[in-house]
Order: sequence, then C-alpha cells, then structure tokens
Amino acid sequence: MFSQQKPGELARDSKGRFFLDRDGFLFRYILDYLRDLQLVLPDYFPERSRLQREAEHFQLPELVKRLNPLRISKDSSIGGEEPPLLLTPAATQAGVPSPTLDPYRFNASSSYSPGSVPRLTPSQSLEGRRSGYITVGYRGSYTIGREAQADAKFRRVARITVCGKTSLAKEVFGETLNESRDPDRPPERYTSRYYLKFNFLEQAFDKLSEAGFHMVACSSTGTCAFASNDQSEDKVWTSYTEYVFCRD
Repeated sequence: MFSQQKPGELARDSKGRFFLDRDGFLFRYILDYLRDLQLVLPDYFPERSRLQREAEHFQLPELVKRLNPLRISKDSSIGGEEPPLLLTPAATQAGVPSPTLDPYRFNASSSYSPGSVPRLTPSQSLEGRRSGYITVGYRGSYTIGREAQADAKFRRVARITVCGKTSLAKEVFGETLNESRDPDRPPERYTSRYYLKFNFLEQAFDKLSEAGFHMVACSSTGTCAFASNDQSEDKVWTSYTEYVFCRD
C-alpha cells in the first residue's frame, strides 16, 4: 500500500489519518502479529476463517498458513483448541478419514464424494440442532401529527439488540451480528450486548424463522411527548419492545 502509492494518493479520514477499509476488530490481531511475528488468540475465537481472509488481504503468507485449519495442531501458539474430527458414515465405511475442519466454515450445500469433505451448518450436529432461546429487542419511535394526519412518520428503529447464548446468536445471524461490544465470548456463555448490523425487524424475524425458531412471548412499553413545548406540534411516541424466540 505504501510502497506502491504516494502518501498523497492514499485514502484518509476527516482527521488526516490513513484509512483502511477493513474489519477494525480483527485488525488488532494483524497489528499484534506485525509487531513480533507471534499470534496469540483467545481460548474461544470463532473468527479464525475471517482473520485468515484479512491476512490474505494484507499479503501475510506465514500468518495465512498458521490460520489454516488443516495446519493447526494442539501445540500451536494461536491459543484455540483444535477443531474436532468429523467422520461421515460413508467415509468411515470406505476407510477414508475426514480432515480437521473449522466448524465455522461449514455449509449445507456440499455433499460427500470421494476426495471431498461433507459440509454442515453450525446448527447441525450428529445429535441434531441445539435448542434454546434468543431475545431481540429494539427502541423505536414514531411521530403522529395533529389530528393523526396522513403524513405521520412511522416506526424508526435505532438498533436491534440480541440476547442469548453466543453460539445460537452467531448461528442465526452470522455476519450480520455485531459483536464489537462483547468480543471473544465463549460459545456456551450468554450475552445481552450483541446487536444487528441492519434495522429491519422483519429481516431478523426471517432469519430466526429460517433457523427453526418461533416466537413465544413479546412485551413492550411506550411513552408519548410533544416534539416541542408547543402542544399544537406533532406528538412523538417512543417505545422499547422485546420478542422472545424459542427452538425446541
């Protein structure tokens, strides 16, 4: 980046700092590696495949090799446990072992064939899908003009929050889940600090429905106030609503 372009040609932010349009959360691990060429990750780090993609972007071949799931061993320095070996019945009968897989890179579209590896979504396992609860909440507002005029400004959702077990939240919402306020949380721990990168409730409902969840409860509170001290002006309603979803 700096060797191929002049500083004046590089993108900068409003404060004159060089701007890298990449994942800021993962960049700290890139920066740590560049300092001393050592990589130490938390015990529970589900973003290995994304970090490998970042290493490829920054042209760090040695880091890419360390993050390759087929090269990770128990005595590696990256701090995570080795992903489990998975064998399919077809592979077992044929005597073909399945290589070590990154469980966060499974996908349901692949099927087994000689020389290939079956891919599964995180929601699938030998025992079936995990059960549990996920709560999504939002703080919203809408404006009703005088005498409920037709040009009312309808629902405005500032942010959709996600509460529940980390592994379930990541399974359902994937890349659309923002974990910046509670990074590196173990998969089986609970959190109430995640939120979504989009603001459409229906999109969240679609993802939950596709993952096999159904809504079991809902609660909401609301207040009403005038937009200004002039009581002839528009009324603004604000509310906080939570929806509880369950998968048996």
